This record gives sequence, structure tokens and C-alpha cells, in this order.
Amino acid sequence: MKLFLFDFDGVLVDSLDVYEKTVTDCLIKINQPLTRGREEFLELFEGNFYESLVKKGVDLDAFLKASVDILAQVNFKDIKPMDAVVPVVRELQKNHCLIVVSSNDSASIKEALELFHYDGYFREILGSDFMFSKKEKIIYATKKYQVRPRNIYYIGDTTGDIKEGREAGVKTVGITWGWHSKEKMAAAKPDYLFDAPQELLQLN
Repeated sequence: MKLFLFDFDGVLVDSLDVYEKTVTDCLIKINQPLTRGREEFLELFEGNFYESLVKKGVDLDAFLKASVDILAQVNFKDIKPMDAVVPVVRELQKNHCLIVVSSNDSASIKEALELFHYDGYFREILGSDFMFSKKEKIIYATKKYQVRPRNIYYIGDTTGDIKEGREAGVKTVGITWGWHSKEKMAAAKPDYLFDAPQELLQLN
């Protein structure tokens, strides 16, 4: 059995517009707005998202409090599934263990998975409410599921995902249908770089 750890936003769903608006609104609410739009937003994912906020001087407690009300207003119908990923996930889960590792909150992820017919394919959702560090979440999953690191793949769409997966000691899979450009992902030097969801089946 292999362990496939999937990032959520940008990998399983197309949520860039919604997530960017949510984060932007939270930062405006606590008077620490982004000033350079999407470029600055995407830079937050060059490392761990929450660590990036702290480095920018954002009060994390205030941000999280602001996010409660703003997340409640998110309409999941504004998020779109990555249709080509659904059959790939369905195939991989037949023989392997699949988990979501994300900086989004678990309740939002669960609701979206149910809405987009991913429900039942993932053993567990490790969101921001579990812990902020993706590296630590990956290490937690490695220990819990007793799978050798060489059989564990973290699939992400940002350079921060690749960095945290590498630091956790697992195989890293960069995908190019998500938030960071193909050039940016290639520069992060993941173990695998895939342009289409079907390519993930090479790891089956």
C-alpha cells in the first residue's frame, strides 16, 4: 500500500478566486491588507501559508478570528471541481490510502468533497484546525499509517507544498494545473512534475 497525500486547493478543486477573496477580506478586516493583489497572495504560498503571514507581520490570532465569519459566507458553488482529477482519485483509492493535507479548514474541505463527489475516497482530512504545518501533518500521517517514506507521495501545486513535503522526507509531486506556474513549480525541483491528472496514475 502507498500513501497519497493530496493538497486540496488547486489540486482537487479550482478555488483560487474564492480563497484569494477570503484571505483578502480577512486581512482587510484586521487592517493588514494585501497591497499587490494576486501576485502578493500567491507569494504567501512559497512557504507555509501561516508562517508567511507571520513573516509579513500579520496578527495570526486576529486573522483566524476574522476568518470564522468570512468562511461562513463562502458559497461552495463558486468553487469548481477539477473534473479530470475525480476518476484518478477514484482509481488510486482502490489499492492505496488517500489523505487530504491542507492549509484550509477541515470542515470546508469536507463539505466541498461531498459536493464534488470525492466523498468516501479519503481516509482523513488534515486541515488547519488539526495543525498549521503541512510538514508536521505529513510526519503525523507517516507515523499513523506506518508506510515507508519511499511509498509516500505529497501532491501539491505550490512551491511551499514541495518544500514542506521534502522537509517531511516524502516523495514530492508538483502539479501544474494549480496556483503556481509550471516554471515556478519546476524551479522547486519536486521528485515528479505532472501536467495532467492522469499522469498521477504512473505512481499507482
